[in-house]
Amino acid sequence: MTPAVSPVERRLYRVCEAMYLLSMSRSVIYEQIRSGRLRSVTQGRTRLIPASAISDYVALLEQEARAS
Repeated sequence: MTPAVSPVERRLYRVCEAMYLLSMSRSVIYEQIRSGRLRSVTQGRTRLIPASAISDYVALLEQEARAS
């Protein structure tokens, strides 16, 4: 009997995938990265967004919405 293999949770997303997840344009994603509001890493020439950075960014947006 073969054990069930659980799917691996994604840890890094390409910018185009982050665009989809956050419902933002490419230019806004890069603007948020430049401003330090959205963390990213590079692997070679590829910019990647850690899953934790996406969660932190959403939490930041929720915090800002509550403060308004």
